[in-house]
Amino acid sequence: MAGFSAKDVQALRHATGAGMMDAKKALVTCDGDSAAAAKWLREKGLGKAAERTDRDNTQGAVAIGTSGSAAAIVELKCETDFVAKSDRFVAVAQRLADAVAAGGEAATDEHRHAVDDLKVTLKENIAVGRMSRIEAGEGSVLDRYLHRQDGRGVNAVLVELAGGSAELAHDIAVHIAFARPVFLRREEVPAAEVASERSTLEQITRAEGKPEAAMDKIVQGRLAAWYKTRVLLEQDFVRDEKQAVGAVLGDAAVVRFAQIVVGG
Repeated sequence: MAGFSAKDVQALRHATGAGMMDAKKALVTCDGDSAAAAKWLREKGLGKAAERTDRDNTQGAVAIGTSGSAAAIVELKCETDFVAKSDRFVAVAQRLADAVAAGGEAATDEHRHAVDDLKVTLKENIAVGRMSRIEAGEGSVLDRYLHRQDGRGVNAVLVELAGGSAELAHDIAVHIAFARPVFLRREEVPAAEVASERSTLEQITRAEGKPEAAMDKIVQGRLAAWYKTRVLLEQDFVRDEKQAVGAVLGDAAVVRFAQIVVGG
């Protein structure tokens, strides 16, 4: 680069919040003068991305990428659904997911410039959000489900299943998308959460005037219902509510799952 280096471009981007190509263009226009380039960016309205970082970005899109035996979910956050469903925004989310599937979460750094350019061109607080990556073990099936709305992913699920078919793995992924469990099995729920819920249920039951002799049984029943809202294996299967997910699995076993929902 005549008159300036890649480090100069990076420094200008950091100082102004401008995208990579805009920062480079500013330095070219201003013959490598960083101060003049920063002024040029402000005048063009291209140096304001840094000012947007304190604005709420609860909208966005999720994408699923795959690479060999691995898959990844990546959330790209923004301020409005109008931006979230734009083709360019969705394409960057997909690029990030593909990169994480292939190289792990650190791979998003290689695409930082693309996110920065979105901030500038779309004029919103845009940032990489939550990520999850699963690499299937030997003999396991890895399946996914992505629920789309207005062309963007809004609810993404990955499931690793041992001893079962791809079809069963997909059915479980669809279930997770709609039932939104937090834990795989009861033993994973933190003891403090269980104790807090039990205490709350006891207070509710006493306030209802239930007999003390029946208190423990009533609380246990209500606690079981609470577990159903949080624990995958205990939930009623969405395609056959007469069976729990654990029963539907038969000899198969869910090794792990991941879910990311926009705004969730």
